[in-house]
Amino acid sequence: MPRDPRDVERIAELESKLERALKRIEELEEKLGSSSRNSSKPPSSDPPTVARDPKTPTGRRPGGQPGHKRHQRELLPPDKVRSVTDCKPTHCGHCERRLRGDDPRPVRHQVAELPKIEPLVDEYRLHSLRCSHCGERTRGQLPEGVPTGAFGPTVIAAITLLLGVYGLSRRDAAELMRDLFALPISVGGVVGCQKIGGAALAHPHEQAQAQVQRAAVKNADETGWKTGNVYACLWVVVTASVTVFRIQAKRSRVAAKRLLGNVRGLLGTDRYSVYDYWPTRLRQFCWAHLSRLFVRFSERSDPKTKAIGVALIAEKDQMFSWWHRVRDGTLSRSTFQRYMRPLQGRVVHLLEDAARRSSCAKTRRSCERLLSKQRALWTFVHREGIEPTNNIGERAIRRAVIIRKTSFGSQSEHGCRFLERVLTVHATLRQRGRSVHDFIVDACRAHMLGRPSPSLLAT
Repeated sequence: MPRDPRDVERIAELESKLERALKRIEELEEKLGSSSRNSSKPPSSDPPTVARDPKTPTGRRPGGQPGHKRHQRELLPPDKVRSVTDCKPTHCGHCERRLRGDDPRPVRHQVAELPKIEPLVDEYRLHSLRCSHCGERTRGQLPEGVPTGAFGPTVIAAITLLLGVYGLSRRDAAELMRDLFALPISVGGVVGCQKIGGAALAHPHEQAQAQVQRAAVKNADETGWKTGNVYACLWVVVTASVTVFRIQAKRSRVAAKRLLGNVRGLLGTDRYSVYDYWPTRLRQFCWAHLSRLFVRFSERSDPKTKAIGVALIAEKDQMFSWWHRVRDGTLSRSTFQRYMRPLQGRVVHLLEDAARRSSCAKTRRSCERLLSKQRALWTFVHREGIEPTNNIGERAIRRAVIIRKTSFGSQSEHGCRFLERVLTVHATLRQRGRSVHDFIVDACRAHMLGRPSPSLLAT
């Protein structure tokens, strides 16, 4: 019996709605299942229900392993300690006979204490004298080099570090200065010190920025930032000699070029398209991000996509096992390159298979984009100096992300400039093994006296 055309039309409409609803459910389930294992979400955002891959027991005890280089606090020389007490045994611990003499090489045990810290305050009395001839009064001037404000370079440097590196609020910084250093300072005074510290680090930040564009290898990353109520972006680029932070209004290719400069050297990044102006032959995609992408493939409902994801994970694991041996010096680079040739072919074949046959549109698009820039997958194989992951960039930006979580970004343009300068100076000096506090003290003193800033790149 022929169906009513209206019923056929209704059934087609319902089938279309069902198909859209099932697709929407699949998308929502994938979002619900997103975690740091299969997406770019940080581990701190994972709920307690996220299952972690159990670690295979190695049989080793926790802590340093045999042959591990010890890291311990160096003992101070005798002329640097407050007191020396010789602890000699009076009787033998075995037969209890009386003991005499000295040990030429006694075990040295040192206990450190922090002294009570009080601020060193210098007072300058500015006398005002009246002229007996014209009757005008003239006030004395501060000696050259004396700050016109109430706080010197050491106080400003301490507050700069507390705010820009350790993420304290202005109120907490004021309380810490009072509690630890017995220095009363208002929140407004902290803001004044912050402005001076930020201005003192302007030139070192420019110096580091110029160094980035000359570097042979760079790793870049970015994260969201807020300036007041405006969404902005905090960028970081790490080189062998400097680490530079910069907060810019946009997360765009123009902003990336402003940070990285013209194309020069190798660049390690994630797959974000703002870096696409860099040639693929000089760019390295982060395999940590690709690993999470492959996990996502393996968790999709399409059996073909799932199988390809599992196969890609296996190839990735094999690649990293060889790479770790190259890094440890137990596998030569030439042998590694020979091992990688068939693996590269297998990975490309799997991506092509997914791009053609996967029923998931997201999977097809991801694989097509990887195939269009597949040279960026293997730069680390053929060029020395670049890692297969962008972990160095992600580690550098972690401190800024923690500060963002507690401060919710910056409230002004001045706050942005202050933070990017302090983070740049801190990270760069840590790379170079120099004292951050001493440098900021010298920079603040030079700024307050109108002298040139110290060099961030000095050895």
